[in-house]
Amino acid sequence: MSYVGPDFDPPGPRRSRRGPMTVAVAALVPGALVGWLVWQAVGDSGGGGSTSATSTTSSGAPGASSAAPGSASAEARTPSASGTDDGKPPSSTFSGPATPAASDLPAAAGPLKGKVVVIDPGHNPGNFQHSADINRKVNIGTNWKECDTTGTSTNAGYTEARFTLDVARRLRTLLQQEGATVKFTQDGDRSWGPCVDERARIGNDAHADAVVSIHADGSAAGNRGFHVILPASVHSGGADTRAIVAPSRDLGERIAGNFVRDTGSAPSNYVGGGTGLDVRSDLGGLNLSTVPKVFIECGNMRDSKDAALLTSGAWRQKAARGISEGIVSFLRG
Repeated sequence: MSYVGPDFDPPGPRRSRRGPMTVAVAALVPGALVGWLVWQAVGDSGGGGSTSATSTTSSGAPGASSAAPGSASAEARTPSASGTDDGKPPSSTFSGPATPAASDLPAAAGPLKGKVVVIDPGHNPGNFQHSADINRKVNIGTNWKECDTTGTSTNAGYTEARFTLDVARRLRTLLQQEGATVKFTQDGDRSWGPCVDERARIGNDAHADAVVSIHADGSAAGNRGFHVILPASVHSGGADTRAIVAPSRDLGERIAGNFVRDTGSAPSNYVGGGTGLDVRSDLGGLNLSTVPKVFIECGNMRDSKDAALLTSGAWRQKAARGISEGIVSFLRG
C-alpha cells in the first residue's frame, strides 16, 4: 500500500521494539537470505520484466496534487496486462470472487477447528470509481481520516487491490484446510470499500482469533522486501490497543519468520531496520481493533524486481503459504 491516504501517512520516528519472538525471526532470516542473494544475482541479470515508464501524478487524499517523494500515487488506473505465470495476464475488469461463497463452506477437521481468522484484502478494485465515498472522513479512534484509498499498482498497471484479493483467496483455502473458519472484510463482492473503521469492526464482531490485513507497498524504486506492521500501544479517544499489542506482535513475528522461509524474500531494506517489523500508531485498522491484528506489506509494487514477484502466481502462492503458516503457528501456540 502507498503511504498516502487514510491509513498510509508517512510513519514518524520509530523506536526499536523487540520481543522474545524477534529472536526466532532473526534465526530464520540468515538462511532465507542465502536464497535471497542467489535470487538477487539472477534478478540482476534477468531484469524486472513487469514495469513500464508509466507514472502517477496524484494521491487519493483530497486536495493532493502529487505523490510524496518515495511513495506511490494512490490514483487508480485501469489495470493493463503485466507478466504473470497464471497462464493469462491481469484483465482490465474484475470478475468477482474466484470461489463464490467459499467463506460459507464448512471448515474441515483440523488443528484450527473452532478458530476464526479474518482476512482483510487491502483496498477494493472498484474504489477508483467511488472517489467521493472513499474520501469521506471516518473516525479512527485518535483522529479522522479518509475512508479508504485506491491503493497502489505496479508501473505496468497491476493493482494492489487485485493482488491483495488473489493472495487472500489463496490464504483462505490454506487456512480452511487447517480447519479454520475464515471471514473476509470484502471479496470483490461490493462496489467499493469497506472503510477502515468497518474493516476493524468486522474483525471485532467476528471475535476473531487473528486478523491479517494484506497489502503491497508503493515506495520508491530500489526499496525492496516485505514488512509486517504491528499496532503500537494506543489509548486515546476511541482507540485502546493495549490488550492486543503483545499477541499482535507474536502473530506478526511468526508471520515474518515464515514469510522469509517460504518466499525467500528478505525483510524490507527501507522500513523496520532489517527486522521485517514496523510499529505504527496511525493506522485506523489497527487502532480500532480489539483482537490480535497485523498488516503485511508483501513487497514494493514500484520496484521492478519486487513487481516481478508480486505479479507471479507461483510467488503469490508462496506468500499465502508463509502467511498461513505464521497464523497456524500463532493459533496453535
